[in-house]
Amino acid sequence: MPFLIKTCILCSEEFELKPDKPGFANRCPECSQPENASASTGSRMDADERKSLSEANEARRQAIRNLLYRKDS
Repeated sequence: MPFLIKTCILCSEEFELKPDKPGFANRCPECSQPENASASTGSRMDADERKSLSEANEARRQAIRNLLYRKDS
């Protein structure tokens, strides 16, 4: 069974869409590689950043809870 012939949206070259191909289905393997490499690198947060983010989330939850469940009396 032949593979589908697709056209890459970035470089406009044709490629065979094979099962288990890494990357996107509309990009050739050469154009998909940089996307995969940059997605694996993430920024690490220190304890102060995690605490401030946690406090901001808690304040956000409290504000939403007050808006949803307050009594209009």
